Amino acid sequence: VQLQASGGGLVQPGGSLRVSCAASEFTLNRPAIGWFRQAPGKEREAVSCLSTWNDITYYPDFVKGRFTISSDKAKNTVYLQMNNLTPEDTAVYYCATDLARSSSYALCHGRPTDWGQGTQVTVSS
Repeated sequence: VQLQASGGGLVQPGGSLRVSCAASEFTLNRPAIGWFRQAPGKEREAVSCLSTWNDITYYPDFVKGRFTISSDKAKNTVYLQMNNLTPEDTAVYYCATDLARSSSYALCHGRPTDWGQGTQVTVSS
């Protein structure tokens, strides 16, 4: 399983950023893939998950309407578009998957087994 997150950086409050997760073709054939984040001193939390076989997405309430997950299977890449960012969105963002989690909801509510390295997103003026 190969997952590589990239695209993080510094963005001002209210700004937008898109992070990418390059996956091996095998990984992208997993039933679900998602984005998680961990801020300093906080537990890791799910921010967006995608069922790859029917494109059903799941978002927790605190990002709903601001974050969008998508995939480009031709490029074996999953994206997270983040809009209207706030300082509370500052964290290391990870992409993850789990062969045993067959839906976006299950992945976002579980503890995925396979993780990529994270990418830092900092929201600050």
